[in-house]
Amino acid sequence: MKRNATAVWNGTGKEGTGHLTTQSTTLSETQYSFNSRFAEGIGTNPEELVAAALSGCFAMKLSFVLNAAGFTAETINVNCTITLDGGALTNAHLVVNATVPEIDQAKFDECMEDVKANCLISKSLNIDKTYEVSLN
Repeated sequence: MKRNATAVWNGTGKEGTGHLTTQSTTLSETQYSFNSRFAEGIGTNPEELVAAALSGCFAMKLSFVLNAAGFTAETINVNCTITLDGGALTNAHLVVNATVPEIDQAKFDECMEDVKANCLISKSLNIDKTYEVSLN
């Protein structure tokens, strides 16, 4: 399996503008700029997309791990905050809230450890990761 995306940038780093398009066209010439990346401008940015990728991968991996353990989550909500500091990604903080009928905390914690170790996007990011986890 291969996936792709395209970035187009015009102009200088600070005054220029660009757009991103993904293979699925979920992003289709979606605007990004210096302001959307480093201030509060309209559009997306690479760090936001990393956060989305990690959140989505982590939630889906947790679902697979829970299913393999004999449980089905009603809801898995993962919020990821990526920290950009000194020109580098330094931390991913994930807040995980899950509603999983009939699972006990110990089994859920075991499943979480599996996901932390084996989430594909998480493994690809060589940055610190912190977690807040709640089981409802």
